[in-house]
Amino acid sequence: MSPLPVPRAEVVVDLAAVRHNVRRLAEHCGVAMMVVVKADGYGHGMVEVARAARAAGAPWLGVATIDEALALRAAGDTGRVLCWLTVPGEDYDRAIAADLDLTAYSLAELTEVEAAVRRTGTPARLQLKIDTGLSRGGATPADWPALVAAAREGELAGHWRVTGTWSHLAASDEPDHPANDSQERVFREALAVVEAAGLEPEVRHLANSAAAVLRPSARFDLVRCGLASYGLDPAPGHTPDLGLVPAMTARATLAMVKDVEAGAGVSYGHTWVADRATTLGLVPVGYGDGVPRSASGAASVAVAGKQRPVRGRVCMDQLVVDLDGDRPEPGEDVVLFGTGHDGAPTAQDWAEAAGTISYEIVTRIGGRMTRTHLHGGPDGGPEA
Repeated sequence: MSPLPVPRAEVVVDLAAVRHNVRRLAEHCGVAMMVVVKADGYGHGMVEVARAARAAGAPWLGVATIDEALALRAAGDTGRVLCWLTVPGEDYDRAIAADLDLTAYSLAELTEVEAAVRRTGTPARLQLKIDTGLSRGGATPADWPALVAAAREGELAGHWRVTGTWSHLAASDEPDHPANDSQERVFREALAVVEAAGLEPEVRHLANSAAAVLRPSARFDLVRCGLASYGLDPAPGHTPDLGLVPAMTARATLAMVKDVEAGAGVSYGHTWVADRATTLGLVPVGYGDGVPRSASGAASVAVAGKQRPVRGRVCMDQLVVDLDGDRPEPGEDVVLFGTGHDGAPTAQDWAEAAGTISYEIVTRIGGRMTRTHLHGGPDGGPEA
């Protein structure tokens, strides 16, 4: 029998860590949890993460698009799922039939949902979103009273049940930013309009991961935790140690080791030239696998448990690291980023090297890399 092939590169996701993080966040916040699993679970696998979140007690899941929500239903999820990003002409019929919670920003969306309700003969579940200052999705404060009034009329007519009122913060990762107080004030004013109209939504929610952790006044009935559910820091420099565990490790197999002399240029453009004789390691991943080219010359990986700097430009399929005279064997494990407890860099380290945020690092990594899920034990680590 042939031996199993060694993965050239893979993303390993510890679902026990996800379960641990969800439980820990719920304990810290003291209100109901929505685990956000959009964008394929931030690169971790939407369906697998959703199951882990449900196992950890999350009553809500959040996604951006109706298609994402329908994929959860197709995978067997039957719990509450909120989606919030639609365009004119969306298939609201299927969304209503799938028992999803939809979000409306405008009167035009209410009109489309009402038409779908008339076609299907099934009332919708609807949440209303106000733009409190992010200037992205949501009704403006000027348009809010009309949206709320129309939603109330539709509820009285039996077209839908308004299940929630919500908004999204612009600067929750900066606790002292004045936008946080301003947006919370606007949200509370919006809730007063909802109450005055006679609507009684089940949930009011404003806090994303950073606000859920750092701003108790913004928790209301429900918090929406995306990044923190995956064990990543939503507000670097401000977040207390909650014992969250990064769920993703990105690894590869060392392809080659070679000696170079002083003066050797490395990778495209020779942006790094060896200032001494050294050894280089070839790692078979690149920007075609989601490794950010912008981290060229600034990031590190771990080879045989020791951090090694990336030298020269990250290429489409490979990158080069400086082994500083050491000669690990080809086939050795290379960790691009992981938990931070094994000597390897973290996704946050790569984010800083690339001038971006850890959200982008974990969401984009993958490409030709395989993805493996570890189900593990209950306490945030794989079973022995």
